[in-house]
Parts: sequence; C-alpha cells; structure tokens
Amino acid sequence: MAEKDNEKMSREEAGRKGGEATSNNHGDEFYKENGEKGGEATSESHDKDFYEKTGKKGGEATSESHDKDFYEKIGKKGGKATSESHDKDFYEKIGKKGGKANSDGDNN
Repeated sequence: MAEKDNEKMSREEAGRKGGEATSNNHGDEFYKENGEKGGEATSESHDKDFYEKTGKKGGEATSESHDKDFYEKIGKKGGKATSESHDKDFYEKIGKKGGKANSDGDNN
C-alpha cells in the first residue's frame, strides 16, 4: 500500500477525477452560471475578428466531419423551428429583402 501512495497520478487522471467530483457535487445551474460568466468575460476581452476566426475554424472542422445528410437534418430542424416561431409577415419581409438584394445585384 505504501508503494501505491508514492505513485503519482497523471495530469489526465487528476483532471478526470476532478471533473467527475465537480460533476457529482454540482447541478446544471452551476454549469449554466459558469458558462455565462465565461461567455461574458470572453466577449469583453475579444473582438469581432476573434469570433470570425473561431467560427470559421469550427465551420471547417464541422464540414470535414459531417456529410450531406447531417446538413439536411439540421437544415430541416432549423426550418421547422423558424416556421413555428414566425408568421406569414416574417416570410413576406425576408422574401422582399431577398428579392431586393437579387435585383440590386447583391447575390454574389
């Protein structure tokens, strides 16, 4: 047993154990509050360029790891959610906006 007490734990194992302990001791609200704090701190210390680069990197990683079916599924899911939360006037407005952009040559 003394031999085991002298063995050092790897950083990976220590992190995993710490994460498990935190998860066991805290609920969803803990993570929600910490996520919001982190998001606010990040937005205060980074500019638009940071978010553009991060979004591009994430988009590229997603496109490399997902196929056409994935995009079809999320497109349908997003379309359904949009249709449930918007009325006919919304679609008329965005249709006019798109039509104007096309007629002005902004579709490139």
